[in-house]
Formats: sequence, C-alpha cells, structure tokens
Amino acid sequence: MTEQDATGITGAQSLIQSLEQAGAEHIFGIPGGAILPAYDPLMDSTRIRHILVRHEQGAGHAAQGYASATGKVGVCMATSGPGATNLVTPLADAHMDSVPLVAVTGQVGASMIGTDAFQEADIRGITMPITKHNFLVTDADDIPRTVAEAFHIASTGRPGPVLVDVAKSALQAQTTFAWPTELSLPGYRPVTRPHSKQIREAAKLILESRRPVLYVGGGTIRANASRELAALAELTGMPVVTTLMARGAFPDSHPQHLGMPGMHGTVAAVAGLQRSDLIISLGARFDDRVTGNLDSFAPNARVIHADIDPAEIGKNRHADVPIVGDCREVISDLTVALQAEADAGHTGDYEAWVDFLAGVKKKYPLGYDDTDDSLAPQYVMERLGALVGPEAIYVAGVGQHQMWAAHFVGYEHPRTWINSGGLGTMGFSVPAAMGAQVGRPDATVWSIDGDGCFQMTNQELATCAIEGIPIKVAVVNNESLGMVRQWQTLFYNERYSNTDLHSKRIPDFVKLAEAYGCVGLSCDSPSDVDATISKAMEINDVPVVVDFRVHRDAMVWPMVAAGTSNDDIKYARGLAPQFDEDDL
Repeated sequence: MTEQDATGITGAQSLIQSLEQAGAEHIFGIPGGAILPAYDPLMDSTRIRHILVRHEQGAGHAAQGYASATGKVGVCMATSGPGATNLVTPLADAHMDSVPLVAVTGQVGASMIGTDAFQEADIRGITMPITKHNFLVTDADDIPRTVAEAFHIASTGRPGPVLVDVAKSALQAQTTFAWPTELSLPGYRPVTRPHSKQIREAAKLILESRRPVLYVGGGTIRANASRELAALAELTGMPVVTTLMARGAFPDSHPQHLGMPGMHGTVAAVAGLQRSDLIISLGARFDDRVTGNLDSFAPNARVIHADIDPAEIGKNRHADVPIVGDCREVISDLTVALQAEADAGHTGDYEAWVDFLAGVKKKYPLGYDDTDDSLAPQYVMERLGALVGPEAIYVAGVGQHQMWAAHFVGYEHPRTWINSGGLGTMGFSVPAAMGAQVGRPDATVWSIDGDGCFQMTNQELATCAIEGIPIKVAVVNNESLGMVRQWQTLFYNERYSNTDLHSKRIPDFVKLAEAYGCVGLSCDSPSDVDATISKAMEINDVPVVVDFRVHRDAMVWPMVAAGTSNDDIKYARGLAPQFDEDDL
C-alpha cells in the first residue's frame, strides 16, 4: 500500500478518506451532534454509500448481515451517548458470533470527556468486554492509523467487532492525511498456520478411532473452508454435524450429514456426538446449547479441537489434541496427512458406526404434526426452501421460527444462513437481511421472523423501501413469544404469563407493510402457501412482507431441556428415541 499525503484537511475528512482507503463501500448509520462533522465530507464521497437507518441497532445488525453475507468488514456509524449505546447489542452479538465489524462513533470534545457533557457516554468502557478491541481518538493525526488497525483487527484471526470512538474536537481539527504503509501491532499476532506435530497427532487419533464425528462450527464458514471440509469428509467417510452457526458449511443433501446438534438438534446429530469416541471440532466452541450438561456430554470421546482463538480451546471441554490455526489451513493439512496415510494403506474403520447413524437418521427424521384446518409453521419453512431454493440467503430472528428455519429449509452453500446464534438477539432479522441484500444485491434475501421479533425492528422496512433494498419477510405469526410459550407449556403448567402478543389482530401486518411502502401479503391456509410465496417471489422492486398465520401451539422438536443431559433428548413431546446399540 502506498503512502498518501494530503494537507489542509479536517479530521472528519481524514476519517472518510481513511474509511475509503480501508475498503468500506457501505456504511449504515444515523447522524447526530458529535459525529456530524464526519457526515459533511461523507456526502461528497463517491466510493461510500451511506444508508440512513431508522435506529442505530438496525445499523449494527445491518452491518452484521452485510459482513456475514459477503465476508467483508461491515461498517456502522452513530453519534455519542444514546447513539453509541444503541450499538451495544449489535456489538455484543457480533462478538459472540465472530462477525467482522467496525463501528465508528462520535464522542464529545476531548476537553469535555469525563464532565458528563451533553450526550456523553464512556462507550469505550461500556463496550470493552464485547469488542475484540476498541479505540478512543482525540488527536486528528491518529485517525488514519487507527482506522487501518481497526479493519485489520476486525478481519484477521478470529473475526470480531472493533469500535473507533472519535472525539468531535479531533473531527474538527486540521490535520495531514497519511495512510500507513504498514501496521505495527506487536501484541496482536494471530496464529493461522497449525503446528505440524499437532496435525500428525490428530491424524493418528482419527485412524485409531471407530466412532469419529466431525463437529463443524461457524468458524469454518468465517474461514471460507467449506470446500476443504467437503474434501476431508469425503476422504474419510466420517459423519458430519453442523452447528446453528455452521448451517450451509456442509450440504444438507450429503449422505454423511447428520444435521444440527444440540438443544434442538436432530436425533442423529445428538446421538452421534453422545456415542462418539472421537470429536473433531472445527471452529466450534462447545457452547451449552450444543453440549447440554457438560458433565454428561460425549462421555467416551476424545477431542481434537481446532480453532483460530486459543482461548476457546479447552475452555469448556478438555482437548486431547489442541490445534491453534485458521480452519481452512487446519482442514487442508489434516486432509493431506490422512491422504498420505491412505496412500500407504492406512484408513479408518467406521463402517459399523456409519451404518448405525444412518439407521438412527432414517428412524428419527425431522417431522411435525400436520393439521388440515390450520397452518403448520414447519410446512411454511419446507415450502419456502423448496420454492425459493438453496441459492437464496435466509436470515432468521431468534426463537421457534429460527429453529424451524434451521431445520426445514435445506442449506447447500455457506453464507446462505444468517442468524443471531450466541447472543440470541430478537429483532436481528429484518436489519440483518437488509445488510445482506446490500452486500449481495443479486441474491434473493428472505428475512424469516417471528411476530415478536418483527415488532422490535420492523421500522427498517422504511429504510429498505426508500433505499431500494427489496428484501422479503416471512413473518411466522403465532400471536405469541413462541419459544417462551413453549417453555411455559412444558415447564410452567401452561401458565402463559405475558407471552400473548395478540398479533393476529394488532397490528395488521399487511397494512403495516403498505404504510412503509412495501407489499403486504397474508396466508393462513396450507393450500395457499405455494401461491403466496410465488407471488412474493415475483415482486423484486420493493420489499415484501408475508404474514403467515400459523398454528399457535406448534412446538420445536427435538428438544433437550436446558441443563439436562443430551441423552434425555425427546423427538416429540414425551417421546424419547430408542437405539439398538448392539449394532455398534
């Protein structure tokens, strides 16, 4: 990168030039007093499109959706005080799900910091636990270097959010713009190449095992390692499970794929992990939604744990072979090592194990109770996936609809499934879908939302309509905070305290969509589902909202109750699977 100099500019101009130089093409944000100096030169930029959202939380989630769909760094911007604190939830969400994000916030003038000035908040202190790194800039000369470092940190190693808080006085000061030709970050040196000894040890364990499982996490998608994963899986024949964050990393249609593990995982995926003798964890972190009660999780399994973040290895589960490195590098090296062993006549013997899990998968497929007189939400997801296809991008909120979408839409490609996994943020879907559509303008993008989630951030439909961002929204409307209601049904004697949203009456989602300049459609009959989805697919110039009025008491199955053993999985209410383990 060549050094560029410019004299006689303001810190605000330097900030916009720095963002351009860092490769920012889209910024989601809202102006305000402290950040206002930056919005003036932003108006003149020919390289950055600013998208004016209706709430800063929407800006943050849109930047997440953009980053998740493209692999690029998402950028959002807000003013000081409440503008900055409205970004806290997206920053925490991006931190949990390893999304590369740079948030630029205005701050009160340097001389007023710490005085409780108007719209002052210590956003650096507030966000320190939920960002990969953050900066406070009080000297205009530091702006280019700080922006360059922020983008580098956000996008390398384990991706994550970085905050750049810039004092208004720095934005207004005169400065000289000089983009750094190199970065000096001595304390930040992420390891990407795995150690060859650890690769050899991992290969040895894989060949010795009889019941191995590839446990694939979202880090595989962040590392763009899906092609390498397929090569490893097909070379070895090992079964594969993909976490909620890794849906699409390995094709659902592949015979080795067992589905999603965990609290609402498939019976085959949960059984595979529980009865394995070796777990090969790739970019996953053994979170509680996958493991259930840690003490009883996969009791007979040794663990190979590969992750770009050394802090994750051994955090929740002891790793017999820890491998620090980029997932794509790890998988490639492991494939080379195992291919060499195969060429020498050494391969794993997994036939009985594979047959056992194939039997479990066949005996306990995903299913649901269908009714003639009401609309099953699972049927909506099935038909959406079938009619829209695997090339589209599906962006879910959080709750029952998220789980139904994860299970009943088929995912064949990476970066086609986006959701809030670790933080579980209601209201994520609509703004994240907006960001995904901006990043992938030629793709069909469906926001799959619940009626509860939808009412938290649907104001961003105005942004979509005005900015020409034609997302499509499927509202799974069961009049309830559905997942909470499910827990009340199962664990609180059907005492439905404050989960009834009455959203089949208020608001009218069709009229709401029309008020925002979108097309509104409604469907409450199974016989109308295909025609309604097809009609939505024909509209590509404005956003479309479809109110799917589904059966209220539909539940998400399978299920492992929180804090219990994965051995206690139920594939339907009151029904536990039975395994013929003599086959092993």
